[in-house]
Amino acid sequence: MQNRIKELRAKLNITQEELARLAGVRRETIVFLEQGKYNPSLSLANEVAKALKKKITEVFILD
Repeated sequence: MQNRIKELRAKLNITQEELARLAGVRRETIVFLEQGKYNPSLSLANEVAKALKKKITEVFILD
């Protein structure tokens, strides 16, 4: 699964640490998500999208 987390995070000018805090996860989780090494649960995808002020479908791209 591809995603636009890094791009959207940069547009909001927030760090991985800040996004992790907003989504309620560790920074390492954000790192793995951005690298495409981790597929999030629906709940986590929703929290990340909410923190980025986007819909899930605007953040995560199904292959």
